[in-house]
Amino acid sequence: MKMIINGKDCDPITGKYTDIHAPATGEIIDRVPVGDERDIDAAVTGACEAFCEWSRRPVYERAEILYRFVSLVKRDRDELARQLCRDNGKPITQAYAEIDNIFISVPGFIEKAKHLYDTIIPPGTEKNYERHLQIVKREPLGVVACIIPFNFPSNLFCQKTIPALLMGNCVLVLPPSSNPLTVLSLTRLLVEAGIPDGVISCVCAPGAVKEAAVKDPRVSLISLTGSSATGVRTAQCAAPSLKRLALELGGNDPFIVMEDADIDLAVSELFVGRLVNAGQICCASKRFIVHESVADEFTKKAVEFVSSLKMGDPMDETTRIGCLIDEAAAKQVEKQVEDTIAAGASLAIGGRREGAFYEPVILKDVTADMDIARDMEVFGPVIPIIRFSTQEEALRIANNSVYGLSGCIFSEDHRRIMSMISKLMTGNVIINGASNLRSFEMPFGGIKMSGLGTEGVMSTFDEVTRKKVVILKGYEF
Repeated sequence: MKMIINGKDCDPITGKYTDIHAPATGEIIDRVPVGDERDIDAAVTGACEAFCEWSRRPVYERAEILYRFVSLVKRDRDELARQLCRDNGKPITQAYAEIDNIFISVPGFIEKAKHLYDTIIPPGTEKNYERHLQIVKREPLGVVACIIPFNFPSNLFCQKTIPALLMGNCVLVLPPSSNPLTVLSLTRLLVEAGIPDGVISCVCAPGAVKEAAVKDPRVSLISLTGSSATGVRTAQCAAPSLKRLALELGGNDPFIVMEDADIDLAVSELFVGRLVNAGQICCASKRFIVHESVADEFTKKAVEFVSSLKMGDPMDETTRIGCLIDEAAAKQVEKQVEDTIAAGASLAIGGRREGAFYEPVILKDVTADMDIARDMEVFGPVIPIIRFSTQEEALRIANNSVYGLSGCIFSEDHRRIMSMISKLMTGNVIINGASNLRSFEMPFGGIKMSGLGTEGVMSTFDEVTRKKVVILKGYEF
């Protein structure tokens, strides 16, 4: 598969291609270009040239193109889901669910864009401004670089590119190196839908090469989802040109189970909260902070539940847990579990690895001073159970982390819940449900090392536009 630059399928200037392997089987499923700084430069140059015409198109025309994109996704739904399953290793049912999210996200962004109105500050609102009409309007930024991660390539492609395009920006898409096929396919469908040449490009480039886009002064915004370390490096590279950043980064989300919680409900949330996509989710629940009076019950039921889940071939519709993105990722999770056991934790279930597959793990006897209970983000199907005795202790453990993405609280005492919400240092709080809950409407984002800014129908348009004030001075109204 070739990359797309200025609306055309392109070979890389380097002439180099790399094989893309299915993580579940190791088979070669495609070959993609290995781009370099010159390919990125060509894409940015084309975007700058296309910006003037695209930014002047009315919103309804941009919306019509994006509705055609949705219809093309419907046409290719089965092919896209199978491609995502092979490319990523997530179960086919989860791949279909992610592709189907396009039918929610794109219309949602379109309808919001149609109802973003300029704001008027009427004459006389402020003394000495009785004859001045002030108009606050939105304008596109220019060129937006969207850096897409491996774990949810379709969802995050839509979160970033669609609102940027609707507002009149041109977009450079930088897909994940390990599994770029879904992002390349979606970009190609946008071109087929009628996005003009230069308005969107998709350049396959190794991680270090992506910095060329971050450093390019012609790029106005970097929208990145990735690790906190990558976010810091991106901010450093972007600083000399003072470009905008929208960074959705790592998390080590607390899953707090109080003594009065519905334990069966909490256990039922383990799958969606921790095991979807083999646990490779930034806002997955990763630290299970359970009251000592119910910890044994929770652990017993969690072991029974996890042991019932089928792990295996992602293309099998009965598979609940697939593989990680590659064997190196599985080995990293395996080492993190081994290190935690060496620190004093004990294994309740799981832990066997075969290639990129890693059996879900439940760890007992995890203490609050262990790395996994604080700043070790485990990007895999691992459930560490940490006991606590008081509400204050639970909050202290939950907040003792550099991360602050999402968190959740299980309790039947709503007065207690309300008192805990403001004390939990996270960007999102879910009550009686796992932290892995992200609608397209909500402003999703974290605090501390979990990122800058938010994404969603409610807020992304603020990230991809600037405000300009126009003053009609001295008019009679």
